Amino acid sequence: MKFTRIPKIMLLLTLLVIMLLSFTVQASASPSSSQLSAIIQRGYILVGTTGDYKPFTYYNKLVGEYEGHDIEAAELLAKDLGVQVRFVKTTWKNLMPDLLAGKFDIAMGGITRTFARQKVAHFSHGYIPFGKSPLIRLADKNKFTSLAAIDQPGVVIGVNPGGTNEKFVRANIKNAKVIVVNNNLEIPGMVAAGKVDVMITDSVEAQRYAKDDPRLYAALTDQTFTKNQFGYMLRQHDQALANFVDMWMEEMVLKGEMDRLYKKWIN
Repeated sequence: MKFTRIPKIMLLLTLLVIMLLSFTVQASASPSSSQLSAIIQRGYILVGTTGDYKPFTYYNKLVGEYEGHDIEAAELLAKDLGVQVRFVKTTWKNLMPDLLAGKFDIAMGGITRTFARQKVAHFSHGYIPFGKSPLIRLADKNKFTSLAAIDQPGVVIGVNPGGTNEKFVRANIKNAKVIVVNNNLEIPGMVAAGKVDVMITDSVEAQRYAKDDPRLYAALTDQTFTKNQFGYMLRQHDQALANFVDMWMEEMVLKGEMDRLYKKWIN
C-alpha cells in the first residue's frame, strides 16, 4: 500500500486551523463574555427604573434619591455582587428599548412579566402575585363594582402611557373616556380630586395609594381582572447573569429578605 506524503505546509495550516477553532470555542464559552463578568470588573451594576411607581420605585425629589421595594432590592443585589449600584432613569414607554440598547444591565421596579416582553427580553423568577384592579374614590365604592360598571359613558379613566396598564385599558375599555397622563404619580391625586374617576393599575399599587389617602379605595383587589407576577428584566442570551439573579432571588426568599421587603414597603 502506497502512502502519500503530506507537505509540511499543509500540516502547519491544518494545525493552525485546529488551534483557531479551539480558541473560538473557548472564547465563546468564557465567563468574560458575560455581562455578569463585565459588571464585576467595572465595579457597579446599572439598574433601569422609572421612579414613578409606588411602592416599588419612587424618585423622592426632596432627598434626590430613589426609594421603594425594588430600589432596596437592587441595593441588596449589588451588595451580593460585590459592586455598587447606579440607577438609570427610564420610562414605561422606553423601558424595553433602553434595556435592549444597553443603557442598563437590568430593569427593576414593579415590572409585569408578560409573554410579549419575554419574547425579546428575559425575566427573572416571579415575585409578588397581583392583578389589574381599579383605584377609585371611596364615595364610589358601591358604584364601580365590576369592569362593566366602569366601562360606561361619562366615566373617565386615567392611565399612564406605554405600560401594561394602558395595554389592558385599550383592550378592555370601549365606552368610558380614557385620558393619558404622562406622570403616573399624578393619577391617584386626580382620582381623589375628581378630575378622573378611575385608575386601573396593579392591585399592589392601588392598595398602597388607598392606604396613604383616605379619599381613595382599592376596589376588587380580591377579584382582580388579571393574574400576574412581577419580575426583573434582563437582556436575552446572557445565562450567567440570569442564573445569578435567579439564585440571588431564591436566597433572598430563604433568608426572609423578600418577606421583610414586602412588610416594609407593601403590607
